[in-house]
Amino acid sequence: MAEPAKLVSAVSSAEPAIPGLVWAFRLHGDGSAEPLPINQPIEFSHDGRLWLHFNLTDGRVRPWIAASTLPPLARELLLSNDTFQQLHVIDHCVYGVFSDLVRDIDSATEETAFLRFAMTEHLLVSGRHQALCSADATRRVLESGYRVDNVAHLLEKIVDEVADTLDRMADKLGQEIDDIEERILADDTKPEMRRNLGRLRRTCVRLHRQLTGLRVLFHRLDQKNTDHLSPALRIHAGKLAQRLDGLDHEIVELRERSRLLEEELRFKNEEESNRHLHTLSIVTSLLLPPTLVTGIFGMNTKGLPLTDVESGFLWAAVLMASSVAAAYLFMRRTGIFK
Repeated sequence: MAEPAKLVSAVSSAEPAIPGLVWAFRLHGDGSAEPLPINQPIEFSHDGRLWLHFNLTDGRVRPWIAASTLPPLARELLLSNDTFQQLHVIDHCVYGVFSDLVRDIDSATEETAFLRFAMTEHLLVSGRHQALCSADATRRVLESGYRVDNVAHLLEKIVDEVADTLDRMADKLGQEIDDIEERILADDTKPEMRRNLGRLRRTCVRLHRQLTGLRVLFHRLDQKNTDHLSPALRIHAGKLAQRLDGLDHEIVELRERSRLLEEELRFKNEEESNRHLHTLSIVTSLLLPPTLVTGIFGMNTKGLPLTDVESGFLWAAVLMASSVAAAYLFMRRTGIFK
């Protein structure tokens, strides 16, 4: 197992701080977390464990990670562009990639990005290309006094914050779906509601895909034999998988609700269109007889009736009104108006 003092950068000693570092924490024996200044050198030989979180878009990070004594496979994954979730366990190291929601200035977005990490007994190195909700939330809870026993507990907290973020997103989606359902039941449908339901369903599909990949990782880890790992690296995979299972079930329910509401909204739109077509058909049917009368009197032939009568126009108008009334009575008797 690599000693903490050996996990140092190979950059020049003139470098005042670790490049590309977003934040750093030292975890003490009592579980408290001490934030470290990122613009100053960090002492690796100090008693305690470290969490170093990097901005991987900074090109200076690559030489630091490549020169560290993390296992080669862990270094390779940290510097890779893999876009699928994975979790690997080797001797004295756990490393992988988790999916998370991108963080905006004050809230989570619906965009997905990836958190990469490598964990040894005394060090957790994580990195991202975009600001992520789970890492930032973990930083805030550590600053507020949250205690972690070891680096595995810290990683569990990060995954727990991923679940909390998705849980809040599910609550938000559920509220929007509830509002749309109320409006559909009240026959207060709007054209944009179908677009909104499509957006909500698409978001649910993305979250389900993200949760499925994450819960599979922990189910697999729970089935593995990790007795060879030190207690500081043993993750309570079963507990995390159980929570992710419940959250995924909730997301699937929201997806199905949005799909059913889309179908109900489509049926209502079809009913409305059918009513409009029915009304148009009735109006057309009522106008056909007077159209026939006007067509007959518009023929340019001899022997047309009422051509020599002073009140011929009035008689023609009476004929058209009578034809409309006759058509109306006929359709009413045959049940067309029902």
